[in-house]
Parts: sequence; C-alpha cells; structure tokens
Amino acid sequence: MRVVVKIGSNLVASEDGLDLRSINRLTADIAEVKGMEHQVLVVSSGAIAAGVKKLGLKKRPADIKQKQAAAAVGQSSLMWAYEKSFSRFGIKVAQVLLTRDAFTDRQRYINARNTLLTLLDYGVIPIINENDTVAVDEIRFGDNDQLASMVAALTGADRLVILSDVEGLYTSDPLRDRKAELISEVREVTDEIIGLARASTGAYGTGGMYSKVLAARRAVRHGIGVHIISGRRRGLLQRVLKGERIGTVFLPSGKKITSRKGWIAFGTRAKGIIKIDRGAEEAILRRGKSLLPSGIVAVKGTFSSGDAVYCVNTEGRRVAKGLTNYSSEELLRIKGLRTSEIINALGYKYSDEVIHRDNLVILEE
Repeated sequence: MRVVVKIGSNLVASEDGLDLRSINRLTADIAEVKGMEHQVLVVSSGAIAAGVKKLGLKKRPADIKQKQAAAAVGQSSLMWAYEKSFSRFGIKVAQVLLTRDAFTDRQRYINARNTLLTLLDYGVIPIINENDTVAVDEIRFGDNDQLASMVAALTGADRLVILSDVEGLYTSDPLRDRKAELISEVREVTDEIIGLARASTGAYGTGGMYSKVLAARRAVRHGIGVHIISGRRRGLLQRVLKGERIGTVFLPSGKKITSRKGWIAFGTRAKGIIKIDRGAEEAILRRGKSLLPSGIVAVKGTFSSGDAVYCVNTEGRRVAKGLTNYSSEELLRIKGLRTSEIINALGYKYSDEVIHRDNLVILEE
C-alpha cells in the first residue's frame, strides 16, 4: 500500500521552535508503518514556525517577505530534524519542495511523479513541503492539506492520512459545543459536510478542518481513502492502516479517474468558461460524449487552444472541465454550428470536437 501522511505545523512546532519529542514520536509511527511493507510519503508543514524561532521573532509574521525568510531558515532545521529522527530506524529521507506549477504544467507533473516514485523504489521517504521561499501564492492561499491531496493523486496513493491536533470531523465545533459528536464515516463530501467544517473556528476552522475536508473531497475523486486522525496519540497511524475505525474516514469514490484526468481536474487552472445547452449536458454526463460546437451557447474569458476551461450548464453550474481544441475567439465564431460548418466559419478545422471526451472530466459539485 502507498500512503501519504500529512503532518501539520501544530504537531511539529510551537512558539519555542521545533518540537523534537513530537517529531520523534511521529517518525517512530511512520517507521513502523514502513516496516509493514507500505510505501510512505510525508507532507510536512513547520518550516515557517521553525524559522520564526531561529530569526528571533516574537510571533509568526504576517508580512510575506518575513514569511519567506522564516521558511528559508526553518526548512533546513525541519529537514535535519526528520533526517536525524528517521536515522534511528535506518531510514533515509529526501527533501522535495514543490510549487503549484509542478502540477499545472504537464511535463513538470510527470517529472515530479517520476522523481517521487523513484525515491520510493529506493526505500527513501520523501519529505514534501511547499516551496514557501519563492512561491508567494502558496504562502498566501495554499496549504499543505491541499498539497497532500495533490501528492496522493500524483503518486497514485491508496490512502491519505491527515494527522491533526483534533480527533476528526465533528457535528459542530467541539471547542464550543460539548454535545459535538465525532463523525466516524463520510460516504460523500456533500455541501452539508463542507458546511460543518466551514462553520468551525480557531485551529479547527478555515485553514484547519475546512481545508482538510476540501482536500479529502479532492482525494476521494481519485479513489483514495482519506483518514483524519489525531497526530498527538502514539500508534493511531498503524491502527488505522490495519483497518481500525479511528477518527473520520472519507470513503473513496467508486468512479476512479485516471492520472491524466486527475491532472486536468485538479492540476490545471481554468482560463475560461463554455456555457452549454441541455442536450450537450446530457450527452456529456449521461452518454460519455465529447463536446461539439453545436452544444455551445456562450463563451466567457480569453483562452487559447490547449487551455483548460469549465463547461457550465444553463443554470451556471459547473458540470465538466476539459482541454479545448479551439481558442475563445474561434469558439465565438463556431458556437452553435454543426461540425460540418466549422471549415466554412473558420477556413480550417482542428477537430470535430471542441473538447474530446478523453480530455474532459465530469465534476461532482
């Protein structure tokens, strides 16, 4: 089994810098999992928190430049702590820093996948983090829950285990409501489930449980089971992978998508919107067909051939995402036309399909 373990900064760092005792406990659990013949990748936060201590700052900075500086000096300490701790078990580790373009660019996506899988073949545990030193967007908007779900999809993982400072997803915020109950199983990440996570506050709220639920929604689309469990209790990781019900488990979707379609759905950034009629929506959703120009009602945004676009229905709901064979300018000239009329309208034709079904992913929103 291939497992991605996400470790939050609250588990490895505090106001006093890195928590080496906690790191030693976590690596002991991971080493035991590896000894169970599982391949393990670790996505770990904590570089900025570690850097705050080394720079002598009194608190985590809000300024982007200071965050980048803290990440730069803290990442080496974080990696040294992991390397030293894993060495107790004879396990080698490798530092892998990623930015979003490793997922948005197809060639970089493949290269990143090949590197990580090769490290696993050598028995090395990759320690993965966002490259906060140079990636402003990742610091401001990204988080390692999302990165972990993308790494799980990238590497074809079987499980994603998110280690948190809470036991899992609750019916309400357990910090405020004594009657809050742990949700042990989620079969589908519905709007109600997302609402439960969004309504929470503090460490459990936005950037906390909300982010974890969104990461789970992404991972289960790839057929990956997701567990959110406490990272403060020894031995839970092993027990979960042995099948015990601990924390909250998100069951994988029955409709597993390929690595390429996963990249289209979650790696690419949509450059525009194509509004489709009911006939085209039915053909895409029910019959697995490609998108033809005859089904296009409107085009929004400016994009080129090969760019990712969303397909929305007449109510504006996103139903699919895909790579278009035609630019926005070309689509404005051929929308609503039959395929036999494309050449007359443009003077040439790349394809009968605006988006071929092999490059089209149905969205469950």
